[in-house]
Amino acid sequence: MTPGEPGLSAALAAWAPEPDETTETITAPPAAALAGLLDTEPPVTRPGDPLPPLWHWLYFLDRPAERELGPDGHPAAGRFMPPIPQRRRMYAGGRVTYQAPIRCGDELARRSELAEWKIRSGRTGELLFVTVRHSFRRGDILVATEEQDLVYRSGPATGSPASPAPPEAPAGGPDQPWRMELTTDPVLLFRFSALTYNAHRIHYDAAYATAVEGHPGLVVHGPLLAVLCMELPRRNLPGRPVADLAFRARSPLYAGDPVTVAGGERGGECSVRVTGPRGRDAMTMQARLAQ
Repeated sequence: MTPGEPGLSAALAAWAPEPDETTETITAPPAAALAGLLDTEPPVTRPGDPLPPLWHWLYFLDRPAERELGPDGHPAAGRFMPPIPQRRRMYAGGRVTYQAPIRCGDELARRSELAEWKIRSGRTGELLFVTVRHSFRRGDILVATEEQDLVYRSGPATGSPASPAPPEAPAGGPDQPWRMELTTDPVLLFRFSALTYNAHRIHYDAAYATAVEGHPGLVVHGPLLAVLCMELPRRNLPGRPVADLAFRARSPLYAGDPVTVAGGERGGECSVRVTGPRGRDAMTMQARLAQ
């Protein structure tokens, strides 16, 4: 907020969005499209095939009309978007628990609700942390529960945005036999934006990302980094389903940055970290394998 304006608490005093429910059938083509982006074979080709962890992000997509978008490419208003001016959004992390696999051919019902919100002070001013909870059911069976953590700040950009989470000790240890290296580029970011129907301009409009939002370049999607984290146990432990996982964004990565994804498994627990230039942590993830 700018000087003289009420704080975030006042702006959010009456914010109490109602839950939302929607249904969708899980089909193979979106998963095949993501497999192409990741240069891997499609893991889902016929009914009954289990969807890899986090690949449900290809479904239940919001598809707003063009007139409903704000200057940043996001919808100007939404059920779980806080009513604060000049809203800037950052992806902070999340958690997913799988009670049963999500399978190709499943007709799922998703219930979304605001789990909590809280205000913290950052170096750029007040930050609003919002957690949205999604519950996925196949008939009467609870299949998965997800919580997404988002960070919002209000007001114009003031240089490079702060990391959405304070630094902590990195996840994992010296034993990280799994490794993947890549360099992100605008084509990769564009394709992921298209797959997830994400019109946020920080991922494809370099002029907007730098001049308006204050980033040094195009921003790599937080969800893309999380998917890359889960590729390591998926590729190295085929057939081992994940019971739950948690990931946290540490600092942003930008198009052209060299990216290393490394991790390993011990006693049914997987630890993965994404690092960027100079070994800076961008994301950390912990996943527990099903017994």
